[in-house]
Amino acid sequence: MFQSNDSGAGAPPVSFDYSPQFETVTLSMTGSMAALRKMVNTMHKRGLAEPNDWSKPQPKDHEWVTVLIRRLRID
Repeated sequence: MFQSNDSGAGAPPVSFDYSPQFETVTLSMTGSMAALRKMVNTMHKRGLAEPNDWSKPQPKDHEWVTVLIRRLRID
């Protein structure tokens, strides 16, 4: 089960990292300007993000796209 360490070198110190871990999540929506506006407002009402947290809509093909980037604490 346990093996002795006869190499003469001390065992490396055990480190416990209790600092919070963070990850980045990117949400993107593509659609008409009216649909984007409605979804941004719906997500705002549900407490996801403020409307100004979303990027300015940009044209993409025949639609529009907006992006929300969130940095989340992962415990």
